[in-house]
Amino acid sequence: MEDLVEGLKSFERDLITQDAVRDYLAATPLSRDALTPYIFWNDRHYTRNLIYRDDLFEVMTICWKPGQKTVIHSHNGQLGWMSVPEGEVLVHNYKYVRCSNPELQNVVGIDCLAGGHHIELDRLHTEGCAPGSGVVLVDKLQTIHQIENAGNTGCVSLHIYSRPIDSCVAYDLAEDRCFRRTLKYYSRYGQVEIEQSPVTR
Repeated sequence: MEDLVEGLKSFERDLITQDAVRDYLAATPLSRDALTPYIFWNDRHYTRNLIYRDDLFEVMTICWKPGQKTVIHSHNGQLGWMSVPEGEVLVHNYKYVRCSNPELQNVVGIDCLAGGHHIELDRLHTEGCAPGSGVVLVDKLQTIHQIENAGNTGCVSLHIYSRPIDSCVAYDLAEDRCFRRTLKYYSRYGQVEIEQSPVTR
C-alpha cells in the first residue's frame, strides 16, 4: 500500500490525468491481503475506510456485505478509479435528463448545487467490477451512478479520487428530489471511528 501511495504522489508533480492513473493502477494491482488493515464490515451498511488523503488524492476501501448498495449519486466533477480485489460489485450508470432547476446544473467546480425536484435520469447501462476485470472510471464531466453488491459474498473495492470529496448529490427517485449529502468515513488509517449513520456513496 505504501508503494501505491508513493506512486500516486508522483503524479502530483504534473497534470493528473484519468488515463495515466488508470494505467498505473492496472500495472500495480493490490491483493486483498494488502488491504487487510483497512477492511471493516458492518451489518447495517457498507463502510468507507480511509487509507490516505492529501489535497489531490483520496484513497479508501469500501466493504460491502451482500445486498448493500449506495444511493444514486454524483461525483462533483471528480476523476475517480475503482478496482475490486475481492468479490464483485455492479455499477449502474445514469445520465441526467432534466429537473425542476436546470440552472443548478454544471456549476463551475461542482456538478450540481442540488435542491431540484421532478428528477429525470436515464439508466444507461450496468457494468461489473471484479478481480481481473480492470479499473472502473469516474468521468469528471458528470458521472451519476449507483454501486451495488448483488452477490452472495462480501466484497472489497479500492477507490481513488482526485480531488478528495466530502459531499455528493444524492438522487432519491422515489421522493422525486435530489439533495447534497455529507460523506463520512467508517474508519481512518486503520482505526474505526465512532459509529456513524449509514453513508451515502
